[in-house]
Amino acid sequence: MRGLRRRRIWTVSPLFYLMAAAMLVMALVTYRYNKIAFAVEMTVSCLSILAVTASDFLFRRNVTSTVKTAKKVLTAEEEYALEEFALPVAVVAPAGDLVWANEAFAASLCGGGNFMGENVLKYIYPKTFRQVMGEKGTAIAHGGREYTVYGARAERGYILYFVDDTYFKAIHKEYREKRPVVCLAAFDNREELVRDSMDGEESRIVGEVDTVLRNWVVGELDGFVHRLSIGRYLFLTDEAHIEEAKSRRFQVLDEVREIKSANNKMSATLSIGVGRGAEDLAESERWARQALDMALGRGGDQVAVKQKGDTYEFFGGLSKGVEKRDKVRTRVIAATLSDHIKSSDRVFIMGHKNSDLDCIGAAVGMWAAIRKGLEKQASIVVNRNQTLAGALIDSVEESYGEEELFISPLEALQTATERSLLIVVDTHSVNFVESRELLDRVPRTVVIDHHRMMVTHIKNALIFYHEPYASSASEMVTELAQYIKSSSIDPVDAQALLAGIMLDTKNFVLKTGVRTFEASAYLRRRGADTVAVKKLFSNTLETYKQKSQLVSGAEIYKGCAIATSSWEFEDLRIASAQAADELLSIQGVKASFVLYRTGSDVNISARSLGDVNVQVILEEFGGGGHFTMAGAQIKNMTMSDARRALIRALDGKLAEMTAQN
Repeated sequence: MRGLRRRRIWTVSPLFYLMAAAMLVMALVTYRYNKIAFAVEMTVSCLSILAVTASDFLFRRNVTSTVKTAKKVLTAEEEYALEEFALPVAVVAPAGDLVWANEAFAASLCGGGNFMGENVLKYIYPKTFRQVMGEKGTAIAHGGREYTVYGARAERGYILYFVDDTYFKAIHKEYREKRPVVCLAAFDNREELVRDSMDGEESRIVGEVDTVLRNWVVGELDGFVHRLSIGRYLFLTDEAHIEEAKSRRFQVLDEVREIKSANNKMSATLSIGVGRGAEDLAESERWARQALDMALGRGGDQVAVKQKGDTYEFFGGLSKGVEKRDKVRTRVIAATLSDHIKSSDRVFIMGHKNSDLDCIGAAVGMWAAIRKGLEKQASIVVNRNQTLAGALIDSVEESYGEEELFISPLEALQTATERSLLIVVDTHSVNFVESRELLDRVPRTVVIDHHRMMVTHIKNALIFYHEPYASSASEMVTELAQYIKSSSIDPVDAQALLAGIMLDTKNFVLKTGVRTFEASAYLRRRGADTVAVKKLFSNTLETYKQKSQLVSGAEIYKGCAIATSSWEFEDLRIASAQAADELLSIQGVKASFVLYRTGSDVNISARSLGDVNVQVILEEFGGGGHFTMAGAQIKNMTMSDARRALIRALDGKLAEMTAQN
């Protein structure tokens, strides 16, 4: 900006000389009264005169050399041609001062006024002179017009060409803003909302949701809407209105949420999928379907916007999900899965990195259904050096003796074939699987998971059995095993599955539904010993001490407990997860976050009682999980920076949640 103030420097340089001369006169007057002050003022005056003279000399030499350069570059005929040239052209000194320009420049950018001595920054701001010279065409705006500036280097200066493309940029902007966007909406909890309702209640609720959505689409989005079926809508708008709706964070979600059932006081929720930036309407509709599936897979009550590059933006998703699962679908999935297993030469079951009780429990249950129910060879792929369920693995191996259940990822890679089947349990993200190499190696994949949908989900799976309303992967596998062959689950398998359910529900406190207890009752009938399961959760004395130290060092921030660990020890992950659970028992704590270091990375273990969606918060760091339980790993960040980043995320998301409630 300093360059903007260097306006007609040679016209104000005499003023500098006068000021320096005045200082000299004042120094001479001081000689009569104070010799020391005279010496100081005389020195300053002389230095000022020298500085002004040198600056003026250097600037005039710069202008002279640039003008000479311009004359060397342009012959008289060429200068005349550029003077009459239709495009604005300017010759600029190395310091950025304008030394020559044609009439088109003066007329279009200067309004016909004098430009000599101006700095070029005035005409290209906020772009810099270096940007203009470094790019092949720089877009700038000046005087209400749009230009593209091109720079060429001369011997001792620069020549800038200004192309006025206001008309074409306006057309491009209008084209971009008016491009059609296809959206799909789903009244995602209609069945749960009207269950056991009075006569006419369903019609009232569906009608109110229909009215709110239509008023929003027609009134605010200037589009049209078509109802595909009860609770399903397709509507069309344009890019400009979607951008405006984004700035308002899709307030239609809040309006729909105000509609409540008179019977159970449950709020209606809406999910919307938006396909932006597609090449045509067919592609936009396909993206909208994918976005809607993503929104529903993340628990509903949100908007998912899909754009090019398989990127998503999410809005909403801050309310609790409602259990809604269909046993018919589970039975169909079990039958289809059985067919794929029977057509495979070998089955590998794999969970996520740092596998826990739910991951290993679900894997053991699936192994039992395959090995004993369908009599096919199966193996569980696990990295024993990075598991949190070592006690469960040892217990299962001891019970089955010579049976080889668990193998390493390397062993699986060596034995996998084109006819092998890979079943991924307790995760659906390609970034979190135990072995990415095995996932890429085996062409046939099945996914069984209960975590909220992530953008990095496994694509092209034969079966993608995803139930975000389930309490755990072990619960899902328990239901599948009953349909595959109920008698395949022995007491040791039942205990592994029950341990997984108890881990993710925090002993049947969080995220439990009717089917959670039904699955647990089945496992109890199959011989699950609750005392043996309880022993799987026991800790060493050192782990208990570390957990207590984490809890005692926690701080409360806006109803969230934040604990940090600057040290590392063997069972740090276990202690951190248990500390996060323990912090929820403190009065006034709605959510807990425990930060701990592994190598150069910082891990976050988060828990909630349901008032705070920790999954949405940790998505800011590339993590994920559930509404009440989530985790994330931040690469190459210090503990203090990670803590500050977490607090910034809390400030933003907690404000959204407060506004929603």
